Amino acid sequence: MKNILKKSALTLLAALSVTACSHKEKAETVKVGILHSQTGTMAHSEIPVSKAELMAIEEINEAGGVLGKKIEVIQEDGESTPLTFAEKAKKLLLEDKVATIFGCWTSDSRKAVKTVLENEDVFGLLWYPLQYEGLEASPNIMYIGAAPNQQVVPAIEYCVQNFGKKIYLIGSDYIFPRTVGRIANLKIKYEGAECVGETYVSMDCTDFSKVIQEIKEAKPDAILNSINGDSNKAFFKALKEAGITAEQIPVMSLSISESEVSYIGTDLIQGHYVAWNYLQSISTLHNMSFVSRYRKFCQDENAAIGDPMESAYIAVHLWAAACEKAGTFDVEEVRMAAKGLIYEGPEGTVYIDGENQHLFGKVRVGKIAPSGLIEEVWKTADAIKPDPYLSSYVWAHGL
Repeated sequence: MKNILKKSALTLLAALSVTACSHKEKAETVKVGILHSQTGTMAHSEIPVSKAELMAIEEINEAGGVLGKKIEVIQEDGESTPLTFAEKAKKLLLEDKVATIFGCWTSDSRKAVKTVLENEDVFGLLWYPLQYEGLEASPNIMYIGAAPNQQVVPAIEYCVQNFGKKIYLIGSDYIFPRTVGRIANLKIKYEGAECVGETYVSMDCTDFSKVIQEIKEAKPDAILNSINGDSNKAFFKALKEAGITAEQIPVMSLSISESEVSYIGTDLIQGHYVAWNYLQSISTLHNMSFVSRYRKFCQDENAAIGDPMESAYIAVHLWAAACEKAGTFDVEEVRMAAKGLIYEGPEGTVYIDGENQHLFGKVRVGKIAPSGLIEEVWKTADAIKPDPYLSSYVWAHGL
């Protein structure tokens, strides 16, 4: 009988020991959510972004973690659908109890998640890595990509000054491109130029025959392109098949980075232009090291790295720095600690504007080379203050 009791006691102690270890392991980690499309029309753009976030997390964990805790990742698939993004964001916050979320690409997905984040029963913080249309500044979102004055406005100025005053607008049919259209029409008019056509297509559009005909009839000097997702490949293929070259009508794209170039194919897109804050070809030791580390991380020596990926990488490091500064993972305290944070990223020195939670950054225009790299042809001398509402522009009043 004594042996049985002794055995039972040892079993109980072992169970308690396992439970204690389990609690200890949990206490030594902090959960974060990664929410990007792994399937659907946006997958080829968003998967590389999630890899950049995972690389940053691995770097931080190897350096000891955040506030002494290793980062544990809960990854979800937004499936290129705003409703799914909202559902997964709610799961991450309520069920998984993540400290923060890194994710989204399209403005539709961001706005769907924003509604969840701002719910008083949930309250979370999203680190959003994409350039976007502006006219928003949520306390629950850190905007790491470009505001419209850091991409759309200088892109239009470059087109008018270098290509001509007849601009054709094309984009996907959702929030970002539609708002870009509103901004572009006002800016083009202010520049003494003319919008000679404006078309919006579905995210999965593959037939651009009607659009090509309109472009031929409008005879623009340049095209401002805000198409997102797989449709870009079909659009540039249609341009080439119609015999419209980059020399005849250059396209300035707002959502095509190096990773999209590799998907579309350089034979279809070389010679055309993009506007971003970061380009893979930036020739600093810091950036070259970043490119090398990413390729090693994803085991692909030819992996292309675009602006959204670099922004996503920066976002993770900024969050970690904000947590260390705040001394806690509490959303509100981390948000406040993030204001004014400075980080030396692959694109150069960036910092968070304490007024609107957007990032100061340089603006770059690049030309797509036959190699698939995007070569810088113009940049601002200094980091530009983000102006999401374009409040400093007379022509934008009323937006």
